[in-house]
Amino acid sequence: MNSAEYVDSQILKLKTSGIPLSEAVWKLALLCVGWPYVYGAWGAYCTPEERRKRYRESHPTIKSACQVLRDNDPKQSCSGCKWYPDNQRVRCYDCRGFTDWCLKQFGIDLAGEGCTSQWNNEKNWQEKGYIKDGIPADTLVCLFYEKKDDPKKMAHTGFGFNGQTVECSSGVQHKTAIDKKWTRWAVPAGITDQPEPEPVPEGYAIVTGKKVALRQEASTKAKVITRINTGEKVKLEPEPDEWDYVSYKGQKGWMMKKYLDEG
Repeated sequence: MNSAEYVDSQILKLKTSGIPLSEAVWKLALLCVGWPYVYGAWGAYCTPEERRKRYRESHPTIKSACQVLRDNDPKQSCSGCKWYPDNQRVRCYDCRGFTDWCLKQFGIDLAGEGCTSQWNNEKNWQEKGYIKDGIPADTLVCLFYEKKDDPKKMAHTGFGFNGQTVECSSGVQHKTAIDKKWTRWAVPAGITDQPEPEPVPEGYAIVTGKKVALRQEASTKAKVITRINTGEKVKLEPEPDEWDYVSYKGQKGWMMKKYLDEG
């Protein structure tokens, strides 16, 4: 399971990759597989505070899935929880929150607080249809199925792409075939547009890690000159194998290559 910090660093790479927007959103969705379901959550970090805020008697799984809430012990920590892998935080969602968060990372904002209102807002979509009639290829779609007692209301949503799905139900799940439960699809407005990659000037690189150290020497033990945030550009200098010698706002030092993307 990926950490939230790692996924955030990959979002920058996807935005500047130049791949079709459908593929970029799909790859982001796959990076989130394994993250937890919390009713009413739209991408917040999974913490006891967030789960406590979302907990209702009608959604007991939120409490049972959290060892801090379940044990009701103020000394209990997240350490050892499957939603806290290697002591690194992840994000949590409900079904609508998951699709909303992924699309928003690429500038697509679908109106509607729930599945039904989202589906009914025609401005959200450039095309809609039924699964039985076929689904567009090479295009990311939002999948839906209706409530059993009211076919005018949508019960669940997720992503579909070339015969596969990613949804947040009992956590974010990836399936290599489309379940029979899905009945409708809709192409989000703007999803078929090509992204406009942000050009990286020649001789520069974009920092992809969070607060990456700029060091005096090419060693993780060397003194830290400063720390640089994700998305900042640094100028490349003569480079050894694992390190780049860079300059940033008049300061020069060494930075590990794995945290840089030259585009």
